[in-house]
Amino acid sequence: MGQTDNTADAPHIPVLLRPLLRECAPVAGRWLDGTFGAGGYTRGLIAAGADHVIGVDRDPLAHELARPWVDGYEGRISLVEGTFGQMDDYAQGLDGVVLDLGVSSMQLDLAERGFSFMRDGPLDMRMSQSGYSAEDFVNEASEQEIADVLFHYGEERQSRKIAAAIVMDRVQKARFTSTLQLAKLIERLMPRKKPGDSHPATRSFQAIRIAVNDEFGQLVDGLEAAERSLKPGGQLAVVTFHSLEDRIVKRFFQARASRGGGGNRYAPVVAQEVPGFTRLSKAIGPDTDELDRNPRARSARLRVGRRTEAEAKPVDRATLGLPTIARDGR
Repeated sequence: MGQTDNTADAPHIPVLLRPLLRECAPVAGRWLDGTFGAGGYTRGLIAAGADHVIGVDRDPLAHELARPWVDGYEGRISLVEGTFGQMDDYAQGLDGVVLDLGVSSMQLDLAERGFSFMRDGPLDMRMSQSGYSAEDFVNEASEQEIADVLFHYGEERQSRKIAAAIVMDRVQKARFTSTLQLAKLIERLMPRKKPGDSHPATRSFQAIRIAVNDEFGQLVDGLEAAERSLKPGGQLAVVTFHSLEDRIVKRFFQARASRGGGGNRYAPVVAQEVPGFTRLSKAIGPDTDELDRNPRARSARLRVGRRTEAEAKPVDRATLGLPTIARDGR
């Protein structure tokens, strides 16, 4: 959820809000903001014409921070503490769904949440503040699982080297308990070649966060749930910050927009089906003005699809490029 500071009244500006509202215009009716965070998208949707927005977030902090201002919208915002992958349990006939993936500035900027390698804090990274933590993963997962997570979720080329060092240090030295403890180990293995290079722990922290919060699984659950919750003509807008996330969303829309084919000597005939979505946009990135205001937006991509009358159906996850990690029996 890429958001950045603005004013005390509206403390966060969501990434790609202007192109999102432009692609979804006219905004009206009932919407669901599946990654509520500090409420930036929700406010933007209401300002653009939405009658009501259901704000969903699994982070209790988001709900705590929303209490002082949500009542000022006189019932036009309702909050649900949970994950967007279950949205169809409490929302049907929606005019629109917005999913802003990743970690919010609100979470990154709090050292005690353990998301950032720039500030010392507990090795946590749990968006829900409960369950399996980054500390549990780093200290209990096998060397093979750690390497696989770093490689497949973070695209870290030195994944095996880092995994071996983590296992050696936790056995010979001490249990990993803090963000800087892990970040310094990675920096020791992969020192920056020149000033201005990204921190060597960037990809590893991203990968561990994705694994701890099951972000890819949640994403697919959310795409399926949105298809079930949207009414015909309803719109699904997804903002990603990771190439693998964007690939999953792109392939989902491609699969749902496909009408099948006539086949050839290399492939069988595919049954003709009514597409579940019509694609409205290719990937949209931030413009220069947005990057000047919020450098964290540089990797953001927006994709939007419009729901048809076709019956919702489970997605074939094998077609989405979802990385597969062999777990250690957990």
